[in-house]
Order: sequence, then structure tokens, then C-alpha cells
Amino acid sequence: MEGAAYEGGFVRAPVPKMVADFCQFLYRHIRERNINEVYVMYSHTFPHLSERFFKGVTWPMVESVLPLVDGDHVFGLLYKELYYRHLYASTKPTIEQRIDSWDNYRELFSVILSSNLNMLLPNLWLWDMVDEFVYQFQSFCQYRGKLSGKAPEEIEMLKKVANVWEPQAVIAFLNELVTRSAIREELAQPGATDNLFQTEGYGAMSNVRRMLGYFSLVGLLRVHSILGDYTTAMKSMAPLHPFLRKSLFTTKIPMSNITFFYYCGVAYTMMERYLDAAKCFNFILTYISKAKHQAKGAVYEQILKKNEQMYALLAISTALCPTANRLLDEAVTNTLREKYGEKVRSMQAGSSDTFEELFTYACPKFVSPAGPDFSNPGTNSNMEAFRTQLRAFMVVVEERKHLPALKQFLKLYTSIPTSKLAGLAEMDASTLKQQLALLRQSTQVVTWRTGDPLSGEAVTAGDVEFTIEQQDGEEMVVVAEPKQKAVKGDFLVRHIARLEEIIRDLDSLPPPAAAPATVVAA
Repeated sequence: MEGAAYEGGFVRAPVPKMVADFCQFLYRHIRERNINEVYVMYSHTFPHLSERFFKGVTWPMVESVLPLVDGDHVFGLLYKELYYRHLYASTKPTIEQRIDSWDNYRELFSVILSSNLNMLLPNLWLWDMVDEFVYQFQSFCQYRGKLSGKAPEEIEMLKKVANVWEPQAVIAFLNELVTRSAIREELAQPGATDNLFQTEGYGAMSNVRRMLGYFSLVGLLRVHSILGDYTTAMKSMAPLHPFLRKSLFTTKIPMSNITFFYYCGVAYTMMERYLDAAKCFNFILTYISKAKHQAKGAVYEQILKKNEQMYALLAISTALCPTANRLLDEAVTNTLREKYGEKVRSMQAGSSDTFEELFTYACPKFVSPAGPDFSNPGTNSNMEAFRTQLRAFMVVVEERKHLPALKQFLKLYTSIPTSKLAGLAEMDASTLKQQLALLRQSTQVVTWRTGDPLSGEAVTAGDVEFTIEQQDGEEMVVVAEPKQKAVKGDFLVRHIARLEEIIRDLDSLPPPAAAPATVVAA
């Protein structure tokens, strides 16, 4: 075959010159610790070459590239990480490719964890590495969970590789990256985040283990969330905190920030902490309104999708806890009204179908912690994982289904006999008492005040207050409108923070150019 060479029993295809130059320059810049050039090649050159030469096909095999880079083993692992990332984005991976990508991540992370690295890589690449690792785990679980339509040899191979992309193994790698990086201890030090993401001044040190550890905190949050374990998800991301944002990498890598707040919001929603969920979504949706204009290509599409999903989740939070509306910025409130105003009204009117529709659209792709039942090829563990979370969510929705209508009746009266209220609400006396107890319970919402993200205290978040009293031998519901606070503390804090942000943006602008001097004729 002209232009090709035989090596190790396979045909090594020729590598296009521009691709060969890319690999050689990237290798040289990594060896020279020239992180600025590595960033340009990773974030600009690699996507450009992928679009020009490998649209719908894979990059050259690593065996074709290694002779160009002195056979460097670590560079080969990094190259394969890019190779499989592009493969997943542009083609449908086979089971063999999924397995090989897992093996490559295992070897790459093992080298990072066990070696004394002196390599510098862009923080964006390190985030994408963790993000892709979790994505491929999720993708494999989705692939494995649906056995129908797979060839018998595929199913047999799946049986043999039960440890590939196994949840506990994925979690173990992320935990080990966090532990070996000592990132939790570093973030606990006062002022530690001031220079956390600087790539200058490392000397002979490497930023790789340190930043992989940081991003693995977000990875752990995501993995535990898609497994449906929200308490562990929130614990595992410590010391990152959605309401104490000094430790967050919030501006340089949009998808890292968006992923963090999306999964925090999902966890709070599933834990019925709707005020905290609304705070998370409000912050990150405001951030997206600025960040999305700077993104390009696939990242832009990801940001838009997450933006729509989080508005849907915010609509759910405000429907289940209308007081959450008071926590939203005006721009977010207006957009929410435009996108989901009708659906919020439908949910507040008791439409279970609308809740289910929005949850199905906005929730992450859940995965089962256990493998599929190979004795029953017709089962779909992906759907079962989703249905488990949907059922848990809909239990809350169904038990609150009649509360909006009951609340509207109460707002019409200052007092009303329970017998009359039961008739209006078309309930028997026993059911009415249960619903009134649930209404009172729903107005006491747990929200964060201080401490870790899981801590919180109960606050009154209802728009109607009532007591049940005996008057003249008859049981009465006595209604009182809640008193409005004279000072809107949260409102003031939000607007002060917004003012400070505007001032910082103005201070960062370059000074205006001096106007040329005007010559006045004598």
C-alpha cells in the first residue's frame, strides 16, 4: 500500500502533515512547559484540525503518532484521551473502543497519581479531562443498560467486562485524585484561592494533579447525583460551596461552573429544598447570560441546553414554593415568565403532567449503580433508574396537588368552618385535615443560612397563615395574612452584590483614549 507502513502486524496509515506538525509541536511545547502555546493548540488548533480532517471519522491511531514524538508513553496517553474525546463527539463508539478508552483513563490517572510530574497543562484541558471521564462513564452505563437490539456477541462481551466503567471504580479514581492532590486541605487555608488557578510560578512543580483534584470535586458531585445519591453528592464536593463562592473557579471555565451549579440545584430540588435550588439557579442563570456570548461551537450548544434545563427546574421550584420568586433577579424573573409562565400556572393549578414533562426534560441522565439483568434482555435499567427518580419526585408533587386550590379558598376568608371548607374543596373532613397539616408543613422550608451546604434551618415560606380553633362548638380555620418584613434583607444583599459587580466590571475597562488636541486657528 503506497504511503503506508506495516508495524506490529497492522497497517499504519500515513498521518497528514498538518496533523504530524500538530503532534510534534504539542509534544515539544508540553516538554518545554510552554503552557500558553499548549493552550492555543488544545483549544484552537485541535478543534480546527478535527473539523477539517476528521469530521465524522477518527484521528490517526496512537501507533501512527508515537514515532513522531520519540515514542513518549505519557504523550501517547494524552493523545489517546483527545482521540477518544473526538471519537465520542463525532462517531458512535463500539464496545471495544469504550473498553479501550476506560483502560487509557485508568493508565493515565495511575501515572498522574504515582509519578513525580513536572508537566503543565491548561486548566481547560484538565477540566475537560474530568468532565469527559464522567461523561464516558455515564455513556457506558446508558449503553450497557439497554440490552435489546444488541448482538449476542456484544452481550457476551458485556458479561466478561463487568468491571469496565464500574461506578465504584470511577468514584475511587475521582476520590484518589482529590486525596492525592490535597486540594481539600489547600482550600481550607485562608486566602488559598487567590492564586489557585494561576499557571505561572510553578517552578519545577506541576499543576496537573492539583487541578485534576479540584475538578474531581465537581466530578464526584455529578457522579453521585446521576446515581441518585444526593446527600453523598453534596458531601463529596466539600469544601466547594454554592453559597460561599470564593473557593469556586467561576469565570475562567464556564462549563465547570455551570455543571457545578446545575447538579447542586438538582440535588436541592430532589431534597425538597426549593429556596436553595432557586438560589443556585438564579446565580448561574445570571452568569450564563454573560458567559454564553463568549462561547463557541459545541460548548455554546452545551451552555444553551443547560440554560433551558435550569429554567425548567427553576419553574418547578417556584411552582412548589412560590416564595422562591422573591429570591430571583429581575432579569431571571422576566425570562422565566416568558419561557415557562404558562407552565408555572399549570403546575400551580395542580397539573401533574406538566411537572412530569418538565422534570423529564430537565433532569440529568440517571444511571443504575448495578449492571443489567442479563437473564432478561428485554429490561432497560436506564429507564428504571429514571423512573425511580421520577417516582420519588412525583410523590411530593401528588401529595401537594390540592394545596394551591386549598390556599386560594383560604385567601377568600378570615375564618371558615372546616365543614364548609371541606365542601368547597370537595374533600371529606379527614382528608381536609391531612391537607391542612401538609399545607402548614409545606410553608416551613429548610434553607441554608450558615455551615456546610447540607445544613439549614426552617423558615416560613408561605403566603397564607392559619390556625384551627374551636368557636361556639364548631371547628374553624382562622386565616391571617403573614406580616411583611419592613426590611427586605435578601433583596438589599442581592442588589448590593450586583452594584459591586458592576463597579468591578467598570474598573476593569481600559481607560478611554485621550481626545486629540484641537488646534484653534489664530
